[in-house]
Amino acid sequence: MKNLITIGLPSKGRLKEDSISFFEKNNLKPTSNGGERNYFAQIDNLPNGQVIYLHAKEIIQRLADGTIDIGISGLDLLRESAINLQKKIEVKKKLNFGLANVVIAIPNDWIDVQTVADLEEISFDFRDKKNTRLRVATKYPNLTNNFLVSKGITQYKLVPSLGATETYPFVGSSEIITDITSSGKTLKDNNLRVLKDGMILKSQACILFSKERYAKIKSFLNSLKF
Repeated sequence: MKNLITIGLPSKGRLKEDSISFFEKNNLKPTSNGGERNYFAQIDNLPNGQVIYLHAKEIIQRLADGTIDIGISGLDLLRESAINLQKKIEVKKKLNFGLANVVIAIPNDWIDVQTVADLEEISFDFRDKKNTRLRVATKYPNLTNNFLVSKGITQYKLVPSLGATETYPFVGSSEIITDITSSGKTLKDNNLRVLKDGMILKSQACILFSKERYAKIKSFLNSLKF
């Protein structure tokens, strides 16, 4: 279809529900004739529109390569993506749902470590006394690197996490972690606490659009009510 507007929405969870609600409030309800495994939907009152349900991370990739025009995804995923991808995507509006923070968390029994400056001292102790680097488990290597380097911390090693990052310090896979949390309860339940100045990023769901598609979607974007 000529001038088709393709919108990427999260494919599961609360983020999917809240994203659909946002469009419903704009009288743009996604409708599908298929079951839950149907990843495509039409949009009421937008004959030239279609929704594709995607993993929130894939929405960032698709916006960058121009295969979707508009998407809802987390600010954390945008800022974690490669710089060349970020340059191709614009934030239209933060949506005030999907609220969560990317933070540095340490074991509760590290009682002498309260701030990032304390962490710097610990990292040098690991280097000088144990001949190793402080290990940081994370699903956010780019955000973590940028934050630690900006604070002058260099003596560390990132450990990629594939899930359940909170367990890493207690199974010998890392000393500390960075992770995303909405309430902090999971960290607390796993005997971890956030450094006093350990906030890396305040995240939330955002309406994003592909810069190369802006001319085509400008009118639609400006019609949305936030």
